[in-house]
Amino acid sequence: MVTSAALRKTAICRIFFDCIKFACIFAADGLTGPKGTPHLMNDSSRMETKDVLRVQLEVLKREHRDLDDAIHALQDSQRADQLRLRRLKKQKLYLKDKIAQIEDKLTPDIIA
Repeated sequence: MVTSAALRKTAICRIFFDCIKFACIFAADGLTGPKGTPHLMNDSSRMETKDVLRVQLEVLKREHRDLDDAIHALQDSQRADQLRLRRLKKQKLYLKDKIAQIEDKLTPDIIA
């Protein structure tokens, strides 16, 4: 049962991440809301690009932790499905790569 709860958390994180991406798209200058309605956010309520990246980073890290918990729970169970385990590990590696990409965007390049 722990595995299914962890997978549910992962799905919820994914939905939250999609909502954040949708909000960020419409927070940009010159864009309108759904069906051409004007965007209602003023300049003070807009999220900066770095703020958006920080939120995305936190969501991805949480999803990565949830996948890690699901993998450990699946490995501890007596009836571990090897195919599901392999897929979860690949998804975890994908998230790790996305986390590294966002961290690179947030960290300024220092030329020595």
